[in-house]
Amino acid sequence: MAVGAVTDLALLIFIILAIGALAGWMAEQMIEGHELGFWTNAGLGVLGAFIGALFFRLLGIYTFGLFSSIVMATVGAVIVLGFAHWLQGRRGG
Repeated sequence: MAVGAVTDLALLIFIILAIGALAGWMAEQMIEGHELGFWTNAGLGVLGAFIGALFFRLLGIYTFGLFSSIVMATVGAVIVLGFAHWLQGRRGG
């Protein structure tokens, strides 16, 4: 792997984590009762980005660009956080 490719991969991973952290934080602000840390928000946002992408594609909506990626990841993170909140309520927690 060339040095430029490694640098590009590192930058891509950083961007994914940054968008994930932002989306996770935004989702946390939208749903009450959850105060999570930075890394949980980042993980939630990255997972939410995949869920959001799947959800948008199922609806026939295709997005491009940074802003739409943040919106899509946030929608997915809200879905994931809402599901986690629902599961916690069913378990009596």
